[in-house]
Amino acid sequence: MNRSQLDHILKAHHRDAYLWARQCCSFEDELAKDVLQQAYLKILEGQAKLKDASKAKTWLFSIIRYTAIDEHRKAGKVVSLSDSYDLEEVHEEVDATDYERIIKCLPEMQREVILMVFYHQMTIAQSAEILQISVGTARTHYDRGKKKLRELITKVQIQKEYGK
Repeated sequence: MNRSQLDHILKAHHRDAYLWARQCCSFEDELAKDVLQQAYLKILEGQAKLKDASKAKTWLFSIIRYTAIDEHRKAGKVVSLSDSYDLEEVHEEVDATDYERIIKCLPEMQREVILMVFYHQMTIAQSAEILQISVGTARTHYDRGKKKLRELITKVQIQKEYGK
């Protein structure tokens, strides 16, 4: 694939790529910009090669995800495997319409699958490919994530209604 084709792909998916980088970086804008820039450099320098142009978005999201993981590792922000599957507590200051903070309360894998499917209009199979997990596992994270998201939103609404 030549440079102009890569430029076209990157420009076509730039907005989604930035939003995905932001989500992979716990919604930290500056870190997301750095990660996105590093991912673009990997692509333009030929460290990451696109084999199937029909999977350009999936390929780009994978590169961004793993670049973000590398940055978290460098910064010492590694989450243990058991921590990434536990449901975080909802704090009282979370507003029922503050979906960004509510989504942050989901376990990492569930959050990533939910964001890709709902926010980036990807299929569960595409999400599985990006996360390098089986489609069945991705489907499980998706279903559990939806249930937990519903519970979290309900819990926040009840806390707001009763002032707890």
